[in-house]
Amino acid sequence: MRDWISYWDSDHPIYVNARHFDVHYANIADDIVRLLPGKQARVLDYGCGEALHADKIAAHCATLYLCEAAPTVRTRLKERFGKVANIAVTTPEEVAAMAPASLDLIVANSLLQYLKREELLALLKVWYRLLAPGGSLIVADVISPTQSAIADVLSLLNFARKNGFLTATFIGLVKTTLSDYRKLRAELGLTTYPEAEMLKLLTESGYDAARLRPNLGHNQGRMAFRAQKSPALSG
Repeated sequence: MRDWISYWDSDHPIYVNARHFDVHYANIADDIVRLLPGKQARVLDYGCGEALHADKIAAHCATLYLCEAAPTVRTRLKERFGKVANIAVTTPEEVAAMAPASLDLIVANSLLQYLKREELLALLKVWYRLLAPGGSLIVADVISPTQSAIADVLSLLNFARKNGFLTATFIGLVKTTLSDYRKLRAELGLTTYPEAEMLKLLTESGYDAARLRPNLGHNQGRMAFRAQKSPALSG
């Protein structure tokens, strides 16, 4: 296993049990609903993962595109949401081929750490082209270089305590330590960005950018940003 897409397409131990799996995606769905600009919004969740509760988001917007690079995960998404008329499951290549100005909101949550800097820069151009004037890009769960693994663990344990899967989390952390995740993280690393650098990248890519609080999901030690395309611009 030499890349992150292969890892997320495998049977990995990141979610410690079914409760963790469900609550994680339920929280993300609630957070995205909070950011929707309106019922007529055309929304893209880029790098959506399993998106268990995407139907909740779809109920509050016109169209929801779920973009996932991992083939097995995409298959499950199609099986899960195939009967939801306003959800479309897409590949990154299909997203890149979409018409300009065809989206009102793009969300990239817990994605940037798995991309090289040049991959992010290329995606920022694609996303900018796809956003309608006045549309917004939300990049969330961005890791700062000063964010420690211990802080991430403590945040997860607090989340587990509040949601009833604390014991399973202790066991899961041991499994993760012994899993391919740790090996792959050591080999490939995670890409981190200081707040000022993230804002600079977004601004240089043409967006009006600002820090967004709270972050999506449970880990408030990580960062989120809102990057808006100027209403005066098109295409």
